[in-house]
Amino acid sequence: MGKVNNNVPLEYSTEENNLKIFGFWTFLGAEIMLFGTLFASYFVLSGRTGDGPTAAEIFEIGPVLAETFILLTSSFTIGLAIHAMRLGSKKATLSFMGITLLLGAAFISVEIYEFVHYVHVGAGITTSAFTSALLTTLGTHGLHVTFGLFWGIFIMIQIAKRGLNSVTAGKTFVFSLYWHFLDVVWIFIFSFIYLKGMM
Repeated sequence: MGKVNNNVPLEYSTEENNLKIFGFWTFLGAEIMLFGTLFASYFVLSGRTGDGPTAAEIFEIGPVLAETFILLTSSFTIGLAIHAMRLGSKKATLSFMGITLLLGAAFISVEIYEFVHYVHVGAGITTSAFTSALLTTLGTHGLHVTFGLFWGIFIMIQIAKRGLNSVTAGKTFVFSLYWHFLDVVWIFIFSFIYLKGMM
């Protein structure tokens, strides 16, 4: 482990952490390309419904608003976790991370309900090009959130065992970047898929 610099936030206190954080920003650049490709495919295929339902026929505002509120709230709570971490409060860090993960689990629960609804109304992944692009885009985001839940639990276990140090702080901060990224992607999904589809 590199030399610790006490004049910067704990997550930036070692050269190794700085390199890992920079590397993760690079990874997020690749993730932007992934979701950019999914969005482009959706926009090209969104009008190709064939004999299947259209977006306006299957989208329900209730679940979408619930998902949006839940995920944006979780972005706030992970921010509070990072603030607590910088203050050196292990208990508050774990509490806010736990709330974040519970909100993430709630988001996934609503999304599962949504997928069941789509299949029930005849909008499966093979129904049309539109439903295929829609469910692939939503599913990819949902898988990222699910991965984040397990990753967050793993980090919480490490904090509980080892406390707040440069290693656990670096991992927690990188996780928060990932979680904020998923929230930003969701804003695009909400705005350009759901709202546009309901018009």
